Amino acid sequence: MDAIAIDGPAASGKTAIGSALARLLGYRFLDTGAMYRAMTWAALRQGIDPTDPVALGGLAESARIEVGAVEDCDEATSVIVDGQDATTHLRDAEVEANVSLVSRVPAVRTALVRIQRKIAGSGRVVMAGRDIGSVVLPDARLKVYLDASREVRARRRAEQMRQNGQAPDVAALIDELTRRDDIDSSREASPLTAATGAVIINTDEISIEEVVRRIAALARG
Repeated sequence: MDAIAIDGPAASGKTAIGSALARLLGYRFLDTGAMYRAMTWAALRQGIDPTDPVALGGLAESARIEVGAVEDCDEATSVIVDGQDATTHLRDAEVEANVSLVSRVPAVRTALVRIQRKIAGSGRVVMAGRDIGSVVLPDARLKVYLDASREVRARRRAEQMRQNGQAPDVAALIDELTRRDDIDSSREASPLTAATGAVIINTDEISIEEVVRRIAALARG
């Protein structure tokens, strides 16, 4: 399987690094987090309680999900759910607040992992998420785990929000990242963890460009 798995907590740089790496190597890029965000958006849009695992599982199993590359958008992966484009809603505040609740549901993860593996089987791919190396693509030829302190991740997320015309509260962002980290690392299905054999890179003091160069060197062997 010609796949590169990139995992890590929220705002650790997975999407920016993964998409840049894919462009450099000529691979397809998939941000699996966008798929979970899209499912969260679809659930909220349909009035489904994000703490209702039965309803969420039913939605994930029945939904028709299409993913692709994005141009002229802040997102690296587009997601269409049952014909409705969720891409511009993936960073909505309500989606941000509930995506970890939706993504911890085993039935949701099972449905989306099935799609992710199908994509990986269709050709060379860089795939980013929380459980790519450990669950989705355990046979990926290269596994990377990106990490960073919550303070650094909060500052990055704040800068992203400023670029979108929002006024972030960094302290509140740190609290939210703490909450999401706790949910992601303690969930029953596919908890956030570095996969066996993964190369761990702390990005606190390293530029995106340098991290991409390091991973590309590993990929090229």
